[in-house]
Amino acid sequence: MFTVAQIHAAHDKVKSGADFPAYIGEIKTLGVTGFATWVKDSHTEYFGANDYRTQSAPMYATLTIADNPDATGFEARLKAHQQGTTDYLTFCRDCAETGIEKWIVDLSAMTCIYYDKKGNEVLVETIPLVSDQHEI
Repeated sequence: MFTVAQIHAAHDKVKSGADFPAYIGEIKTLGVTGFATWVKDSHTEYFGANDYRTQSAPMYATLTIADNPDATGFEARLKAHQQGTTDYLTFCRDCAETGIEKWIVDLSAMTCIYYDKKGNEVLVETIPLVSDQHEI
């Protein structure tokens, strides 16, 4: 099974949201079937076959998540991140400011769902496939 170190090595290649699809393709080949990331400190629980789970340590000091989600503001900041204009920590701060508590990625469905503090879906995204060079 995969390790957090392997996942971090793949994530180290991500410089912006524009690199996210390639990262997803790489961790999927490691056997990751999904993951949940908490914005407050970016700790992530990774899931694999046969109920395999592993978890990363927090990546930064705790952020305060806004109580009320701002879906429109979040979508604008997400789009900017996906276009490569922000780094990961900036994106996480943007999530916190717009009320995003966590996101859950399902690599079978190829979706990323963003949730507020009450567990409501704020945005459901389909993860784009990487170029034809990489089969997902």
